[in-house]
Amino acid sequence: MTAIYKRELRAGFTGMANYVFIAFLLVFAGLYTMLYNLNGGYPNFEYVLQSMSIIFLIAIPILTMRAIAEERRQHTDQLLYSLPIGMTRVVLGKYLAILTVVAVPCLIMAVYPLLLSAFGTVTFATAYGALIGFFLLSAALSAIGLLVSAMTENQAVAAGLCFVVMMLLYFMNDLSSFVADTALASLAALMIAVLIVAGLVKLFTKNTAAAVLVAVAGCGALIVGWIFASDSYAGLFDRVMSSLSVFERFYTFIDGVFDLTAVLYFLSVIGVSLFLTVQTMEKRRWS
Repeated sequence: MTAIYKRELRAGFTGMANYVFIAFLLVFAGLYTMLYNLNGGYPNFEYVLQSMSIIFLIAIPILTMRAIAEERRQHTDQLLYSLPIGMTRVVLGKYLAILTVVAVPCLIMAVYPLLLSAFGTVTFATAYGALIGFFLLSAALSAIGLLVSAMTENQAVAAGLCFVVMMLLYFMNDLSSFVADTALASLAALMIAVLIVAGLVKLFTKNTAAAVLVAVAGCGALIVGWIFASDSYAGLFDRVMSSLSVFERFYTFIDGVFDLTAVLYFLSVIGVSLFLTVQTMEKRRWS
């Protein structure tokens, strides 16, 4: 795993992707800091991080597009499959290299609240709590981007697909608002969501029985809940989408709340995404 980590880190800094990612975040961090904190006179550095979250729609595809897709395009992935280590170590090595790049701008931005304190009173607990949330958000999105990269063979396709996924995650709450608040509409939307999850299970595992089990169990549970408590389904889809949105979870840190459930949620997203990435590579390894 250490060899994979060093190789990925060296390859990333040999090219331009890592530099572009770091520069991209720091340029916008400087612009927003000047706009909100210096020109606007607000001592809240967390507002800068909140505004910067939309930057991930472009930054994450730039960072993760080549991670595995480029290996497949150049057929160097065959070397990875022949290594005497499991795909879990390969994926972890690649992910830790990405995480190291993500940490660089976050560490540099950690100096900003200290600099701003020279011009006024800065609430360090809120500022650094928000920065931790910002890092966790970027780590979760990077894991999702790595999964997308594992599903494609072309960097451009990986970047485009990752951009679409980031867009859907960012606007998840807005999209869910298009579903009516009625109980029946929520039931229908949740059943469609379960079928999509079942489709993803089939895509990643190639196990039809597992996909059918997820679909039947999920839809069955929704129907049983509808029979016994249909009134509780009113607005349920919107609430579920809000609780599943990685960006909404991040915004709790902006409000000055260090939410441990949000931390666990980010870690869960990372764990599930890396697990699916491993499964995708293992499936290709033995196909």
